[in-house]
Amino acid sequence: MDDISTGTLVITLVVLILLSAFFSSSETGMMSLNRYRLRHLTKEGQRSAQRASELLERPDRLIGLILIGNNLVNIGASAIATILGERLMGGLGILLATIALTLVVLLFAEVTPKTLAALYPEKVAFPASIILKVLLKVFYPLVWVVNGISNGLLAVLRIRPSTGGGDSLSSEELRTVVAEAGAMIPRRHRDMLVSILDLEKVQVEDVMTTRSDIKGIDINDDWSTIVKQLTHAQHTRVLLYRDNIDDAVGFVHARDALRLLSKNQFTKSALLRAVREIYFIPEGTPLNVQLLKFQRNKERIGLVVDEYGDIQGLVTLEDILEEIVGDFTTDQAPSAHEEIVPQPDGSYLVEGGISLRELNKEMNWDFPTDGPKTLNGLILEHLEEIPEANISIRLAGYPLEIMDVKDNMVKTARILPQFKKD
Repeated sequence: MDDISTGTLVITLVVLILLSAFFSSSETGMMSLNRYRLRHLTKEGQRSAQRASELLERPDRLIGLILIGNNLVNIGASAIATILGERLMGGLGILLATIALTLVVLLFAEVTPKTLAALYPEKVAFPASIILKVLLKVFYPLVWVVNGISNGLLAVLRIRPSTGGGDSLSSEELRTVVAEAGAMIPRRHRDMLVSILDLEKVQVEDVMTTRSDIKGIDINDDWSTIVKQLTHAQHTRVLLYRDNIDDAVGFVHARDALRLLSKNQFTKSALLRAVREIYFIPEGTPLNVQLLKFQRNKERIGLVVDEYGDIQGLVTLEDILEEIVGDFTTDQAPSAHEEIVPQPDGSYLVEGGISLRELNKEMNWDFPTDGPKTLNGLILEHLEEIPEANISIRLAGYPLEIMDVKDNMVKTARILPQFKKD
C-alpha cells in the first residue's frame, strides 16, 4: 500500500469505523426489537417491520451476516491503522495505533452505537434492515458456509437453531408484562387483566358462599312461610331443600314464581315442578375452568360438593366475574366492608365467616389461604377445638381475641394488626 496516500488511508479508516458502528448498532437494534410489537406492525402492513421480521425468522443467518461484516471491517481497520502508525512514527507507531484504534472502536463503533440501538431499537433496526437484506443476498454463500459450520457445532450439543425456545410467554411472565405496562394500560384495565390471569390460582371454594350462609327455602315449611320467603328473597335464584341443605331439591327462578303467581297457579306442587335441576361443581375446580364450564353448560349457579358429595357451598357466575371486575353494586349480600368494623383503638371487629382472601385483599393483611378458607376455619384449625369467647391467641402473627362463639362457630373476632409480629 505504499502507493496509497496517507489521506486516502485515513478516509478509508474512518469509513471502516463507521461501517463497524453500523454493524454493531444493527445487531443490538435487531435483537432488542419487541417481538410482539413487531408482529403487530407486520400485521398492520408496515414494510420496514416486515423486512425486520423476515430477517429475524432465521436469527442464525442474521447474526452470521452481521458478524462477518463486523469482523471484516474491524480487521481492515486494524490493518490500515497499523500502516498509518508505521508511516507516521515507525515501530512505536504500530503500538500506539493499536491502542488508539482499540479506544476508537470501543467508543465509536461498539459502546455508543449499541447503547443508542438499545434505547431506540426501531429507529435503528428498521432502516438497517434495508441494507442488511441486500447484504444477505450478496454474501449469502459465505453466510451459508459459516452457518453450516456453526450449526454443525451446535448439533454436537444437540441444539437446533430452527427449533429454538421462541418468544412465547408463560402466565407468570405475561402477568409481569401487564403489571409493568405503566401508562400504556389504564390502572383499572391492568388490574382486570391481572385478575383474569390469577383465575387459575383461585378455586371455587375461595369465592363460594359457604354452606352456613346459603339462604334457601325449606319446602316442608308452611305455604304461607314459603310465599313470604320468596317475596323477600334477595336473589333471583333461590335454593329449595327438604329439612336441610343436604337434601336440596333445586333452584327456582323468581321469574318462574312470578309467572305462576300471575296465572293463579301458585301452589307448592306447581312450585316444585318449576324447580330447575341442580348443577354440581367439584371442590377444587379453578375459577378459569369453572367460568368456561358455566358458559358451555349455559349455567349461572351451582352447588360445590366435596369428594363425598356433601354440599360445601354455592358459587354463581357473578362470584367469578367479581374476581375480575370487583364487587357489583347490585349485590345485596354483606360485603367485606360490612364484615370488618374498625374500632377507636385501632383494632377491627371481623366476622368469623369472612373469606380469608377477601380479608387479606381488603386490609392488605397476610393470613394464610392455602388451608381453611374462612377466619373461623383458620381459628378452629389453629386451636384444634371449639373455643370459648374472650380467648386471646396469636394467629399468623396477628393478636386476635375471640369475641363471640355460637353454633360451634366463631362469629366475631377482634384483630389488632398494629401489634403484629413478623
